Amino acid sequence: MYVLATLYIALGFGALAALATMILRIGALLGDCPQSRATARAASVTIATGFSAIGAGGVILIGAALPLLAEAPLAGFLGALGFAALCLGLGFTQAVGTLRALMQDAAAKA
Repeated sequence: MYVLATLYIALGFGALAALATMILRIGALLGDCPQSRATARAASVTIATGFSAIGAGGVILIGAALPLLAEAPLAGFLGALGFAALCLGLGFTQAVGTLRALMQDAAAKA
């Protein structure tokens, strides 16, 4: 059970780090325009930080349920990992949508 819990934590936080990095890269790509560079960088850092904080809490909360599934440890591990990936993916979609909306507002003001 300890091996599966450790593997879950590594994979969950690895996915979280990868998605947060993608948010920062998307913000850097959106910041190619000189008029919106500051907005894109500030927004992407802020959004990535919030995503990381909420995502880390979600990964920990889902991981806390692993001992409750001790009767079928592999099924519990796979279910928890799938649920964490689903939640992180939905959070990533919301984060990128927020970043896009902020960039549209900045472009409209400029």
